[in-house]
Amino acid sequence: MFKFMGNKRLIFLMSGLVCFFILMGLTLGNRGPMTWPEKFVKDSISWTQGLLYKPAAQVAGFFEDIRQLRVIYEENKTLKLTLTQYARDTQRLNELESQNKRLMESLGFTERQREANNYTYRIAEVVTIDPDPYNSTVTINLGDKDGIKENMAVMSVDGLVGRVSKVFGFHSNVQLLSETNDTDNNSKAIAVTVKGNESQPFGMIESYDPKLGELVMNKVEHADDMKIGDTIITSGLGQVFPKGIEVGTISSIGPGEFGITYKVMVKPKASFNRIREVFVVEVPEVK
Repeated sequence: MFKFMGNKRLIFLMSGLVCFFILMGLTLGNRGPMTWPEKFVKDSISWTQGLLYKPAAQVAGFFEDIRQLRVIYEENKTLKLTLTQYARDTQRLNELESQNKRLMESLGFTERQREANNYTYRIAEVVTIDPDPYNSTVTINLGDKDGIKENMAVMSVDGLVGRVSKVFGFHSNVQLLSETNDTDNNSKAIAVTVKGNESQPFGMIESYDPKLGELVMNKVEHADDMKIGDTIITSGLGQVFPKGIEVGTISSIGPGEFGITYKVMVKPKASFNRIREVFVVEVPEVK
Protein backbone atom coordinates (compact mmCIF):
# COMPACT_ATOMS: atom_id res chain seq x y z
CA MET A 1 0.00 0.00 0.00
CA PHE A 2 2.76 2.44 0.93
CA LYS A 3 4.68 1.49 -2.14
CA PHE A 4 1.69 2.26 -4.32
CA MET A 5 1.19 5.64 -2.66
CA GLY A 6 4.84 6.46 -3.20
CA ASN A 7 4.61 5.48 -6.87
CA LYS A 8 1.49 7.63 -7.20
CA ARG A 9 3.33 10.66 -5.89
CA LEU A 10 6.15 9.96 -8.30
CA ILE A 11 3.67 9.77 -11.19
CA PHE A 12 2.14 13.17 -10.22
CA LEU A 13 5.60 14.68 -9.92
CA MET A 14 6.66 13.36 -13.31
CA SER A 15 3.42 14.59 -14.90
CA GLY A 16 3.97 18.03 -13.40
CA LEU A 17 7.51 18.15 -14.73
CA VAL A 18 6.31 17.14 -18.20
CA CYS A 19 3.68 19.92 -18.18
CA PHE A 20 6.27 22.38 -16.92
CA PHE A 21 8.69 21.57 -19.71
CA ILE A 22 5.90 21.71 -22.26
CA LEU A 23 4.87 25.20 -21.02
CA MET A 24 8.47 26.30 -21.03
CA GLY A 25 8.77 25.12 -24.59
CA LEU A 26 5.69 27.10 -25.55
CA THR A 27 7.12 30.28 -24.07
CA LEU A 28 10.46 30.07 -25.89
CA GLY A 29 11.27 32.23 -28.88
CA ASN A 30 11.22 31.19 -32.49
CA ARG A 31 12.41 27.64 -32.63
CA GLY A 32 10.68 26.27 -35.68
CA PRO A 33 7.24 24.88 -36.23
CA MET A 34 5.27 23.52 -33.22
CA THR A 35 4.46 19.80 -32.95
CA TRP A 36 0.86 18.73 -32.77
CA PRO A 37 1.07 17.97 -29.00
CA GLU A 38 2.35 21.50 -28.41
CA LYS A 39 -0.41 22.94 -30.55
CA PHE A 40 -2.97 20.88 -28.68
CA VAL A 41 -1.70 22.00 -25.27
CA LYS A 42 -1.49 25.70 -26.33
CA ASP A 43 -5.00 25.62 -27.82
CA SER A 44 -6.33 23.98 -24.67
CA ILE A 45 -4.69 26.58 -22.46
CA SER A 46 -5.93 29.47 -24.66
CA TRP A 47 -9.46 28.06 -24.66
CA THR A 48 -9.40 27.66 -20.89
CA GLN A 49 -8.06 31.19 -20.44
CA GLY A 50 -10.82 32.48 -22.70
CA LEU A 51 -13.45 30.79 -20.55
CA LEU A 52 -12.01 32.43 -17.45
CA TYR A 53 -11.32 35.84 -19.00
CA LYS A 54 -14.81 36.59 -20.34
CA PRO A 55 -16.65 36.22 -16.99
CA ALA A 56 -13.86 38.08 -15.21
CA ALA A 57 -14.05 40.91 -17.77
CA GLN A 58 -17.83 41.07 -17.44
CA VAL A 59 -17.64 41.21 -13.65
CA ALA A 60 -14.97 43.90 -13.83
CA GLY A 61 -17.05 45.85 -16.36
CA PHE A 62 -20.13 45.55 -14.12
CA PHE A 63 -18.32 47.08 -11.13
CA GLU A 64 -16.83 49.76 -13.39
CA ASP A 65 -20.34 50.65 -14.62
CA ILE A 66 -21.53 50.91 -11.02
CA ARG A 67 -18.65 53.25 -10.23
CA GLN A 68 -19.44 55.37 -13.28
CA LEU A 69 -23.13 55.49 -12.31
CA ARG A 70 -22.22 56.73 -8.85
CA VAL A 71 -19.95 59.39 -10.31
CA ILE A 72 -22.75 60.48 -12.69
CA TYR A 73 -25.24 60.52 -9.80
CA GLU A 74 -23.01 62.75 -7.69
CA GLU A 75 -22.38 65.08 -10.64
CA ASN A 76 -26.12 65.25 -11.39
CA LYS A 77 -26.86 66.01 -7.74
CA THR A 78 -24.31 68.82 -7.73
CA LEU A 79 -25.69 70.23 -10.99
CA LYS A 80 -29.24 70.20 -9.60
CA LEU A 81 -28.15 72.06 -6.47
CA THR A 82 -26.27 74.58 -8.58
CA LEU A 83 -29.27 75.05 -10.89
CA THR A 84 -31.61 75.53 -7.92
CA GLN A 85 -29.29 78.11 -6.39
CA TYR A 86 -28.99 79.88 -9.75
CA ALA A 87 -32.79 80.00 -10.10
CA ARG A 88 -33.15 81.46 -6.59
CA ASP A 89 -30.44 84.04 -7.26
CA THR A 90 -32.04 84.97 -10.60
CA GLN A 91 -35.46 85.38 -8.97
CA ARG A 92 -33.98 87.47 -6.18
CA LEU A 93 -32.12 89.64 -8.69
CA ASN A 94 -35.33 90.20 -10.69
CA GLU A 95 -37.18 91.16 -7.51
CA LEU A 96 -34.45 93.61 -6.51
CA GLU A 97 -34.39 95.14 -9.99
CA SER A 98 -38.18 95.48 -9.95
CA GLN A 99 -38.12 97.02 -6.47
CA ASN A 100 -35.33 99.41 -7.47
CA LYS A 101 -37.37 100.51 -10.50
CA ARG A 102 -40.45 101.12 -8.36
CA LEU A 103 -38.46 103.07 -5.78
CA MET A 104 -36.91 105.22 -8.49
CA GLU A 105 -40.39 105.95 -9.82
CA SER A 106 -41.52 106.76 -6.28
CA LEU A 107 -38.61 109.14 -5.84
CA GLY A 108 -39.48 110.94 -9.05
CA PHE A 109 -43.11 111.05 -7.97
CA THR A 110 -42.35 112.69 -4.63
CA GLU A 111 -40.13 115.26 -6.31
CA ARG A 112 -42.93 116.20 -8.71
CA GLN A 113 -45.52 116.31 -5.94
CA ARG A 114 -43.31 118.48 -3.76
CA GLU A 115 -43.37 121.07 -6.54
CA ALA A 116 -47.14 120.76 -6.97
CA ASN A 117 -48.25 121.11 -3.32
CA ASN A 118 -47.05 121.13 0.26
CA TYR A 119 -48.31 117.69 1.23
CA THR A 120 -46.09 115.15 2.95
CA TYR A 121 -46.00 111.73 1.27
CA ARG A 122 -45.18 108.86 3.64
CA ILE A 123 -44.10 105.84 1.61
CA ALA A 124 -45.41 102.50 2.91
CA GLU A 125 -45.12 98.89 1.84
CA VAL A 126 -48.19 96.71 1.38
CA VAL A 127 -47.68 93.69 3.65
CA THR A 128 -50.99 91.84 3.26
CA ILE A 129 -53.94 91.84 0.88
CA ASP A 130 -57.37 90.67 2.01
CA PRO A 131 -58.32 87.67 -0.17
CA ASP A 132 -62.02 88.39 0.26
CA PRO A 133 -63.24 89.83 -3.09
CA TYR A 134 -66.01 91.69 -1.25
CA ASN A 135 -63.61 93.34 1.19
CA SER A 136 -61.08 95.39 -0.78
CA THR A 137 -58.63 96.10 2.02
CA VAL A 138 -54.83 96.02 2.21
CA THR A 139 -52.50 96.38 5.19
CA ILE A 140 -49.49 98.71 5.15
CA ASN A 141 -46.44 98.78 7.44
CA LEU A 142 -47.11 102.25 8.89
CA GLY A 143 -49.22 102.83 11.96
CA ASP A 144 -49.94 105.03 14.92
CA LYS A 145 -46.25 105.27 15.86
CA ASP A 146 -45.60 106.81 12.42
CA GLY A 147 -48.28 109.45 12.84
CA ILE A 148 -50.83 107.73 10.60
CA LYS A 149 -54.46 108.61 11.27
CA GLU A 150 -57.78 107.33 10.04
CA ASN A 151 -59.20 108.79 6.82
CA MET A 152 -55.81 109.86 5.49
CA ALA A 153 -55.75 109.56 1.69
CA VAL A 154 -53.59 106.79 0.22
CA MET A 155 -52.23 106.82 -3.31
CA SER A 156 -49.70 105.17 -5.60
CA VAL A 157 -47.45 106.80 -8.18
CA ASP A 158 -50.34 106.46 -10.64
CA GLY A 159 -53.20 107.92 -8.65
CA LEU A 160 -55.60 107.68 -5.72
CA VAL A 161 -55.87 104.21 -4.16
CA GLY A 162 -58.11 104.66 -1.12
CA ARG A 163 -58.11 105.86 2.47
CA VAL A 164 -56.85 104.67 5.84
CA SER A 165 -59.77 102.90 7.49
CA LYS A 166 -58.19 101.62 10.72
CA VAL A 167 -54.90 102.33 12.49
CA PHE A 168 -52.90 100.03 14.76
CA GLY A 169 -49.59 100.50 16.52
CA PHE A 170 -47.35 99.41 13.67
CA HIS A 171 -49.78 98.75 10.79
CA SER A 172 -52.83 100.29 9.17
CA ASN A 173 -55.72 99.02 7.05
CA VAL A 174 -56.38 100.79 3.77
CA GLN A 175 -59.83 100.66 2.20
CA LEU A 176 -59.46 100.70 -1.58
CA LEU A 177 -61.61 102.73 -3.95
CA SER A 178 -62.98 99.46 -5.32
CA GLU A 179 -64.97 99.15 -2.09
CA THR A 180 -66.63 102.52 -2.56
CA ASN A 181 -70.38 101.99 -2.48
CA ASP A 182 -73.17 104.53 -2.47
CA THR A 183 -75.09 102.44 0.07
CA ASP A 184 -72.45 103.24 2.69
CA ASN A 185 -72.02 106.51 4.53
CA ASN A 186 -71.09 109.63 2.65
CA SER A 187 -67.59 109.76 4.10
CA LYS A 188 -66.53 107.29 1.39
CA ALA A 189 -67.69 109.56 -1.43
CA ILE A 190 -65.00 111.46 -3.30
CA ALA A 191 -65.52 115.08 -4.29
CA VAL A 192 -63.90 115.49 -7.71
CA THR A 193 -63.41 117.94 -10.53
CA VAL A 194 -61.72 118.07 -13.92
CA LYS A 195 -58.02 118.81 -14.06
CA GLY A 196 -57.45 122.15 -15.73
CA ASN A 197 -60.92 123.33 -14.79
CA GLU A 198 -60.67 123.11 -11.01
CA SER A 199 -63.02 126.02 -10.44
CA GLN A 200 -65.98 123.79 -11.30
CA PRO A 201 -67.00 121.29 -8.55
CA PHE A 202 -68.34 118.74 -11.02
CA GLY A 203 -69.56 115.94 -8.75
CA MET A 204 -69.02 113.07 -6.35
CA ILE A 205 -67.70 109.58 -7.02
CA GLU A 206 -70.02 107.42 -4.94
CA SER A 207 -69.64 103.85 -6.21
CA TYR A 208 -67.52 101.35 -8.09
CA ASP A 209 -68.66 99.07 -10.90
CA PRO A 210 -66.73 95.77 -10.48
CA LYS A 211 -67.84 94.45 -13.88
CA LEU A 212 -66.40 97.41 -15.74
CA GLY A 213 -63.65 98.08 -13.22
CA GLU A 214 -64.60 101.77 -13.21
CA LEU A 215 -65.70 104.40 -10.72
CA VAL A 216 -69.15 105.96 -11.04
CA MET A 217 -69.62 109.69 -10.72
CA ASN A 218 -73.32 110.43 -10.25
CA LYS A 219 -75.47 113.54 -10.12
CA VAL A 220 -73.29 115.62 -12.40
CA GLU A 221 -75.29 118.75 -13.16
CA HIS A 222 -73.05 120.27 -15.81
CA ALA A 223 -71.27 118.09 -18.36
CA ASP A 224 -70.71 120.63 -21.13
CA ASP A 225 -67.15 121.31 -20.02
CA MET A 226 -66.32 117.60 -19.70
CA LYS A 227 -65.14 115.23 -22.40
CA ILE A 228 -63.93 111.67 -22.66
CA GLY A 229 -60.25 111.44 -21.77
CA ASP A 230 -60.29 114.30 -19.25
CA THR A 231 -58.38 113.66 -16.03
CA ILE A 232 -60.47 113.61 -12.87
CA ILE A 233 -58.83 114.86 -9.67
CA THR A 234 -59.99 115.38 -6.10
CA SER A 235 -61.47 118.80 -5.51
CA GLY A 236 -60.75 118.96 -1.78
CA LEU A 237 -64.35 119.79 -0.93
CA GLY A 238 -64.96 116.50 0.89
CA GLN A 239 -63.94 115.76 4.42
CA VAL A 240 -61.39 113.07 3.55
CA PHE A 241 -59.44 113.55 0.33
CA PRO A 242 -57.25 116.64 -0.20
CA LYS A 243 -57.42 118.44 -3.53
CA GLY A 244 -55.25 117.78 -6.54
CA ILE A 245 -54.86 113.99 -6.37
CA GLU A 246 -55.47 112.29 -9.71
CA VAL A 247 -58.25 109.69 -9.63
CA GLY A 248 -58.72 108.57 -13.22
CA THR A 249 -59.88 109.51 -16.70
CA ILE A 250 -63.39 109.88 -18.09
CA SER A 251 -64.38 106.86 -20.17
CA SER A 252 -68.04 107.73 -20.86
CA ILE A 253 -70.67 110.41 -20.21
CA GLY A 254 -74.35 109.50 -20.17
CA PRO A 255 -77.72 110.45 -18.70
CA GLY A 256 -78.20 109.92 -14.99
CA GLU A 257 -81.29 109.33 -12.89
CA PHE A 258 -84.50 110.67 -14.41
CA GLY A 259 -82.46 112.29 -17.19
CA ILE A 260 -81.93 115.39 -15.11
CA THR A 261 -78.27 114.90 -14.23
CA TYR A 262 -75.39 113.06 -15.90
CA LYS A 263 -73.62 109.82 -15.04
CA VAL A 264 -69.88 109.83 -15.71
CA MET A 265 -67.75 106.67 -15.73
CA VAL A 266 -64.15 107.13 -14.59
CA LYS A 267 -61.40 104.62 -15.30
CA PRO A 268 -59.03 104.59 -12.29
CA LYS A 269 -55.42 105.46 -12.93
CA ALA A 270 -54.16 103.27 -10.11
CA SER A 271 -54.34 99.49 -10.16
CA PHE A 272 -56.05 97.84 -7.18
CA ASN A 273 -54.73 94.34 -7.89
CA ARG A 274 -50.93 94.65 -7.90
CA ILE A 275 -50.08 97.18 -5.20
CA ARG A 276 -46.59 96.97 -3.68
CA GLU A 277 -45.82 100.45 -2.37
CA VAL A 278 -48.20 103.32 -1.58
CA PHE A 279 -48.04 106.84 -0.20
CA VAL A 280 -50.04 108.07 2.77
CA VAL A 281 -50.86 111.73 2.15
CA GLU A 282 -50.34 113.94 5.17
CA VAL A 283 -51.90 117.37 4.81
CA PRO A 284 -50.40 120.15 6.99
CA GLU A 285 -52.79 121.45 9.59
CA VAL A 286 -54.20 124.90 9.00
CA LYS A 287 -53.10 127.25 11.76
